[in-house]
Amino acid sequence: MKNVFLLTLALLLCMACQNQPQRYFPDSAETETLKAGIKAYEAGDWDTWKGHFADTAKIYVNSTKPLTIEERVNTLKSMTSAMSSYGFNHDKEYVEMVLDKEDETWVYYWSAHKGTFAATNTELVIPVHLAVQFVDGKIVEEHVYYDGTAMNAEFAKIAAAAAAAEEAESSEE
Repeated sequence: MKNVFLLTLALLLCMACQNQPQRYFPDSAETETLKAGIKAYEAGDWDTWKGHFADTAKIYVNSTKPLTIEERVNTLKSMTSAMSSYGFNHDKEYVEMVLDKEDETWVYYWSAHKGTFAATNTELVIPVHLAVQFVDGKIVEEHVYYDGTAMNAEFAKIAAAAAAAEEAESSEE
């Protein structure tokens, strides 16, 4: 009798596990949209990049204060214009779509961003995490996380060198 009870319990547990809906997806339309947006970023194709976002999208970059799409494009243009090359390491990227407990659709992306500053020929490799919410195939919210310490230091070095050059030029006059 004990064995029948344990067998019945095991069968019930197996059946209960099988009724759970799938919540994690390595491939989906949303993961492909995010990858297409990354490709547009790497190409500097800002119109295509913006096309993946809803008009009211909020973008958070290491902050709780959102940026608009236009504000984010302007910061990306400024950052990438200082670089002779930039992009993500696609050999070691990880992307997945998740349906959370509220049935919201999120795509998570992990990779390393590599960029070379034109003025100093300094190459930086920075781990990046994106958490991107989709509604009706469009990005409505994006959270970008990375440690910007090294990049900010490089921008400060470039600005200091430009200021020193400007000061030297004005003292020669």
